[in-house]
Amino acid sequence: MNGFALKELGKKSRSGLVTTGSGMLVTPFFMPDATRAAVRGASSSDVDHSGIEALVVNTYHLMLQPGETLIRKAGGIHQFMDWQKPVLSDSGGYQVYSLIHRNPEMGKITEDGAEFKSVFDGSKYLLTPERSIQIQFDLGVDMMVCLDDPRPNDVSELEAAEAVERTIRWAARCKDEYVKQVAMRGLSEETRPLLFGVVQGGMFVRLREHCAQSLTEIGFGGYGFGGRHIDNDGNFLEEIVAKTAAALPNERLRFALGIGTPSDIVRCYRLGWDMFDCVIPTREGRHGRLFVWKSGPLDVLGSFYATMNINNEQYKEDFSPVDATCDCELCTCFTRAYLKHLFRVADPLAGRLASLHNLRFYARLMERLRQDG
Repeated sequence: MNGFALKELGKKSRSGLVTTGSGMLVTPFFMPDATRAAVRGASSSDVDHSGIEALVVNTYHLMLQPGETLIRKAGGIHQFMDWQKPVLSDSGGYQVYSLIHRNPEMGKITEDGAEFKSVFDGSKYLLTPERSIQIQFDLGVDMMVCLDDPRPNDVSELEAAEAVERTIRWAARCKDEYVKQVAMRGLSEETRPLLFGVVQGGMFVRLREHCAQSLTEIGFGGYGFGGRHIDNDGNFLEEIVAKTAAALPNERLRFALGIGTPSDIVRCYRLGWDMFDCVIPTREGRHGRLFVWKSGPLDVLGSFYATMNINNEQYKEDFSPVDATCDCELCTCFTRAYLKHLFRVADPLAGRLASLHNLRFYARLMERLRQDG
């Protein structure tokens, strides 16, 4: 049966097993963003060898290019991108809202769904809760996320409350469509994907708790933390993150969407969150910024690691590995001086090696969390 089994519940963290149609996952786990069916600059084999166990793709981007119909014809997302481990699809709600928020002429949010224009050719789309679920089923993912109505943290309590109520109504519609699709496609408990509801509410604990309770009453395989986990000054919203986790049922997965930095992952894990995704390791890698282990225990201040900018001149004649403790391709085969050279001459190998190093760092971070808690 697909789902989550909580194995250990400690004072600071949880551990458990997730069963999906594409294999089992041990919490905590991190998913790099393969937004458009690819982890940028790396093959699926590269990512697999880094120790990563699951990926995230994006409904909004894939519905535009290449389209869910083509992916379905290819045999589903696993076959299309040659990745046989678990895949989660984000609903696309955050991307649509960001598009419209930046340029209101590109669309609007209505009770029915999100109306928007394609950034490629201006064609019009309507992404409803039902349509988002249908597309995610066509992608053939193992875990999927309800369409929600995200808002910035600096909105008024009234606007945040309106977004929460719409998120709850859309979640109920997503659940209804999910049940229909499972029946229509003849899926069993072993083959149906897990469905996540997303808790919104911005900076308001009361709204977060109300949203969590309402989503729990609808019933989902897991629940996500929606919106930003930091304020506009970059301060970690510990009370919001902690109380949102506490408002969710222990026996269900908790997904900290878009989180984040190594220190924020440690902090969120110890506040009760199980799974994480973010563009940080690969985006930073492509710009020459690499994570390096330091001695000492994992802490929420991040003293257990350092960030190296390989573009700095000090590495021009540094023939040591980026991280002597790391077993990735970069650290076992090449030097800091060589990587700096690759970035200087803009060779694509630079971004690939650096990204895979950072993914290996994140995979090792998950291993450390499982061991140390």
